Amino acid sequence: MAKLTNAATRHARDAARFTELVESATAGDWARPSPVAEWTAEDIVRHLVEWSRGFLAGAGIELPALDVSADPAAAWRQHAADIQAILDDPAGRVLSNPHTGDKPVDEAIDQFYTDDIWMHSWDLAKAFGREPDLDAERCHAALAAVTPIEQMLRDSGQFGPAVPVAENASAQDKLMAFIGRDPAWQAASNR
Repeated sequence: MAKLTNAATRHARDAARFTELVESATAGDWARPSPVAEWTAEDIVRHLVEWSRGFLAGAGIELPALDVSADPAAAWRQHAADIQAILDDPAGRVLSNPHTGDKPVDEAIDQFYTDDIWMHSWDLAKAFGREPDLDAERCHAALAAVTPIEQMLRDSGQFGPAVPVAENASAQDKLMAFIGRDPAWQAASNR
């Protein structure tokens, strides 16, 4: 996979893949359980929409609240468009956060949010009874990046306990297991 060159392009790619999943859902799919303990498919969308909008408030970017429960797909489409607009024209804005310091808003979105979309696309696909493909090369690179800071990530509560996997497991299965997901998780009833 060719390395993408900027935050706007990376977000557009990951948001488009997530949007494909969102668009494939039927009304009943939103209540389906997900691999994230106690979260439904709708909760995955809610998480991505709500936390990032709150995160952007640190850059003085106040985006209107979206009603994920009323229409998860519509809320996601609006949210993805809102974030893309910020990335397409960051206008020199700086996001100030006590945990991350001051960063250009496009860099902050890229570093903290875009990969969240990418990883949660695995959760949403699994909730819908599909087998996701997060790209082996990208999974390997992500795992190499987070392994050295494992204790900090575990202490932060961002990831659950690692799930054991075979040494010869795929890079995707190893990454998902590292962040606390069971790569073999299946929705109770597939489509």
